[in-house]
Amino acid sequence: MTTDYDAIVIGAGHNGLICATYLARSGLRTLLVESRDSVGGCASSESFGGATVNICNCDHITFRTTPIAEELRLAEHGLEYLTVDPGSMHMTWDGGAAWPTFRDVDRTLDAIGRTHPGEVDNYRRYLKDALPAVKLVFEAAAQPPSARGLIGKAIGGGGRGAATLLRWSRRSAADVIRSYFDTESLRAPAMGFGPIVWGISPETPRTGLGALTYAMRHIAGVGRPRGGSGSLPVAIHAAFDQAGGTLMTGATVVGIECATQRVQGVTLADGTSITARQVVSACDPHSTFLRWLRNPPSGAGQTIERWRATPQHDGYESKIDAVVSAVPRYRAIPDDFEDRYGVDPMGATMIVAPSLAETDRGARMIGDGGVLDQPCLVVGFPTVLDSTMASPGSHVMSLEVLYTPYRIPGGWPGSSEPQRWIDRFGDLVEPGWAQRSLGAWRAMTPDVYESEFRLPNGHATSFAGGPLAALYSKTPELTRYRTAVPGLYLTGAATFPGAGIWGASGRNCALTVLRDAGNRLD
Repeated sequence: MTTDYDAIVIGAGHNGLICATYLARSGLRTLLVESRDSVGGCASSESFGGATVNICNCDHITFRTTPIAEELRLAEHGLEYLTVDPGSMHMTWDGGAAWPTFRDVDRTLDAIGRTHPGEVDNYRRYLKDALPAVKLVFEAAAQPPSARGLIGKAIGGGGRGAATLLRWSRRSAADVIRSYFDTESLRAPAMGFGPIVWGISPETPRTGLGALTYAMRHIAGVGRPRGGSGSLPVAIHAAFDQAGGTLMTGATVVGIECATQRVQGVTLADGTSITARQVVSACDPHSTFLRWLRNPPSGAGQTIERWRATPQHDGYESKIDAVVSAVPRYRAIPDDFEDRYGVDPMGATMIVAPSLAETDRGARMIGDGGVLDQPCLVVGFPTVLDSTMASPGSHVMSLEVLYTPYRIPGGWPGSSEPQRWIDRFGDLVEPGWAQRSLGAWRAMTPDVYESEFRLPNGHATSFAGGPLAALYSKTPELTRYRTAVPGLYLTGAATFPGAGIWGASGRNCALTVLRDAGNRLD
């Protein structure tokens, strides 16, 4: 059979872009299909109020642990990372002092000693266990997971990392973090980039690896692409073009076609049929198996029924983008911070966390359409470090609010909730800041993410189980990238290692496709 392409990738989010670029560079005739008019998905940036705003938070940590930027020569296509150090600031709603995570452990310990001296030894004890585990996670994510590979890395690293992964993975993240720290100031913010951003309670069993978040900032460090998060997918797109790939935007897939017991190609909404020997879906698995898959082979029946029985989760995250005339100061940041450390703390992302008990309550409120009075906030002013994102005299504020349900009483349009979040943020900074400085702003709520970014129910699915879950997953297509349909593969945040701007899933899927096709990764 003559095919139009060797491979078709559905979805031009950053994982789909990465996968398609590796396939094209390895000599496969590759088509990348995207329903929106631009690439990048939730990793992209766009214009708003005369500035550049990121669709999601712009901090990149895990992506920079991969070899993708070097292998795809993204610097040649304009990608430049700005170092963010401290990588994050942390505070709770109780009025205690904020504290930073620097890349350097000693600087972090010095800062904690000034604000929470009783936690310094606890932080050392935490890092003793967590740092080897983080190194193992990053190493395991660099290739498709296998028991042999993980065991080999564990033996090579002396076993401490594997022991931590095994021990923590059996517990809840809240239980793990309580075993190290005595105060909510150190406990609660750790959940901000773990279970809270996954949309589940930190008290949920087997979420313990979510407690690795502080340690990750010491191993990988935090960076932001100059010009906004969208500079990353723009650079990958340029590498894809250079490799000879074909991009089709404004093209909605309505069918993944099968024939003779394997995938055959895709059908678009306008009726166009495009054939290929390999099809990679970088989209929601529910859509892949339940909406698009046509005439599947009999061997795929069990997989399809498993996904039919798997609930489609609702979105739980909102974001306010605002253009402001001045950057505020948090009341919780010590007055001498900038003099002592030589950096502006407002360049870092601030986690404002409820207590663990309140966080658990907030997770349970989602089902009833409720939002905590003092929710978890992830706040950044990216223009403090990157003036290219706004005109002179202006700044961009990114205010993410976690545990915001897909459905609220009365619906999101016209809701007073977004204004309440701004008011709540105003309680944390100097009096009258919002009235003096707040300009144009918008609220990206779960219904908007659904309508504008094709996220079903506003939910961005993430694989959050870690390498051990990858080995024993009941959904092997999420960890091995192959599906029960020969020639059909999965990538994206729903697949290992998933979560955030990582990209390892796209690269690992490409490795798997090329291995099956008898090609090699150049």
